[in-house]
Amino acid sequence: MYSADPTARVFGDTVYVYPSHDILARPGHGRVGWFCMEDYHVFASVNLTDWRDDGIVVSQYNVPWADSTKYSMWAPDCVYHNGKYYFYFPSIPRDTSHGRGFTIGVAISDKPSGPFLPEPAPIRDVHGIDPNVFIDKDGQAYLYWAQGNIYGAKLKDNMLELASEVKVLGALPEKGLKEGPFLFERNGLYYLTYPHVENKTERLEYAIGNNPLGPFTGTGVIMDETPGCWTNHHSLIELHHQWYLFYHSNDLSPSFDKARSIRADSLFFNADGTIRKVTPTLRGIGITDATARIQVDRYSAISSEGASIGFIDTLDHFAGWKTILAKRGAFVQYNTVKFGNASGKWVSLKVNSTTGAKLQIRSTALSLPPIADVEIPKTDGWQVIKRKVAGYPTGTENLVLESTGTGTLEIDWIQFE
Repeated sequence: MYSADPTARVFGDTVYVYPSHDILARPGHGRVGWFCMEDYHVFASVNLTDWRDDGIVVSQYNVPWADSTKYSMWAPDCVYHNGKYYFYFPSIPRDTSHGRGFTIGVAISDKPSGPFLPEPAPIRDVHGIDPNVFIDKDGQAYLYWAQGNIYGAKLKDNMLELASEVKVLGALPEKGLKEGPFLFERNGLYYLTYPHVENKTERLEYAIGNNPLGPFTGTGVIMDETPGCWTNHHSLIELHHQWYLFYHSNDLSPSFDKARSIRADSLFFNADGTIRKVTPTLRGIGITDATARIQVDRYSAISSEGASIGFIDTLDHFAGWKTILAKRGAFVQYNTVKFGNASGKWVSLKVNSTTGAKLQIRSTALSLPPIADVEIPKTDGWQVIKRKVAGYPTGTENLVLESTGTGTLEIDWIQFE
């Protein structure tokens, strides 16, 4: 499925991601050519590599106040407080007494994956999109949202009502759309992060303050604009002393940026507390076990010539991608593969080659011999081939697949046994 606007949260030993859910509008179901969202799923992982879909947590069809003809279930958030999970989401109400345009509602659950029960009405005096909730160390909760500018206010302990006047969070760029606020605290500093249209498309920026409601000082850029995707929307988490940035692009729908997909990358801070700019990768996060199918098209590095990534099926992008090595020396590198202490004997590859090809599989450790030199026969479509391994690394290594022949080779995945 398509998913966007990911809010990642750590509950217990599990990371939960609450995104919006892009679907393709059609006549009578949303506005064709525009954003179209009717429900929310939640995804969960304990290792940042293997993810499960825990299903729909809230749908426009079971929210008492939402207009189910608008398909306007935009970017959400979820937090834990006093034994309950509170899911915040924007939508357009069918009753204009709640105000025109977007309002923000809440659904409550005993578990992070639901079921969530929506409140009968949206939060009073909150009009906008992209809700974000931050709970400070003293237990005070704050709600942030966007409507041209970014707004914030304290929440009552019931998490359902404002406890202060609404404040416009200033000292941010005056020009250009600002939305998608996400606030976090680190070492006594409060980071207000947000997408901002500095030029023509959104980039991720941040400001720093000494108080959850500011004042904030615009500080820098987290991620530059993504070519081909007008929006970006994000969240940040810390897990096992490592920070991660969740965001989105339109990898599965390169010609239509209203059908987006979640990405994630590691994020680092400088000694002075500023954020190092994140360069997007397809590799993402987590450790891949060597005995799993390794999708090398999600590369960490790729040669400047002769290597490319394409869809396996141009009519079904959800079938995934393939790696194409079209000349000698072309390579892809896939980082952080856990080989463990076992002595592997075989490697399987799903490949396609109309010419036949040669492939060397190795780690980036110069002290280690090649894992395998594989002769790829001519194939009539995709085939799984199995070859003996010459040398098998131990521990965690970065993997390289390099063409050592003159033929063209397509690779879907590789797997060690």
